Amino acid sequence: MKRGKRYRKAAEAIEVDKLYTLDEAFKLVAAGSGAKFDETVEVAMRLGVDPRHADQNVRGTVSLPHGTGKTIRVLVFAKGDKAKEAEEAGADFVGSDEIVNKIRDEGWTDFDRAVATPDMMGAVGRIGKILGPRGLMPNPKVGTVTMDVGRVVRELKAGQVEFRVEKAGIVQVGVGKVSFGAEKLLENARAVIANVIRAKPASSKGQYVRSAAVSSTMGPGVAVDTTEFKTAV
Repeated sequence: MKRGKRYRKAAEAIEVDKLYTLDEAFKLVAAGSGAKFDETVEVAMRLGVDPRHADQNVRGTVSLPHGTGKTIRVLVFAKGDKAKEAEEAGADFVGSDEIVNKIRDEGWTDFDRAVATPDMMGAVGRIGKILGPRGLMPNPKVGTVTMDVGRVVRELKAGQVEFRVEKAGIVQVGVGKVSFGAEKLLENARAVIANVIRAKPASSKGQYVRSAAVSSTMGPGVAVDTTEFKTAV
């Protein structure tokens, strides 16, 4: 694959066979960004789990100390007082059956996270085939099916992110923008790592975090030494 000048320049500063500390990795990523926009920085971890088994699915949420650096559009499926609570908490879209119908009939998905009260899940379930593949389906396991909609909306707007292991055993999470600087990115990353480690399934045997890397949207990956992950919790 032919790479651009910015990518090649950033890659020149990275030793291919070296494992960097998290601090070193974020400094390299921040220094090597040459894009004309504020790139998202991600942490990717390859876990020793088999997601094909239900008892080895790794997922959860984490509130980033310094937020995500982007505006999160939150939709809340709720009625009555709970709808009012969601609006007061700052939800971008609030509704019940009319929102369900809009998603079903128009394929509307102009939001980033969805929250629902338990009584709405029967209706929301009818559009699961639309929301599910996009990662937008409310789920009690990550706290987005709840009666405490105000608190959850505030947390989402403040920078709560969801993580979930993919089929290949990879967890990939955005931890902020290049403009945050290495220190804030490091603090956000440690929060993510700690929560992923806490979510380790009891059935997972052997080494849990097998490898990890840090990268920006347009930049090369920087391999990270995972031995320091043990102190993240």
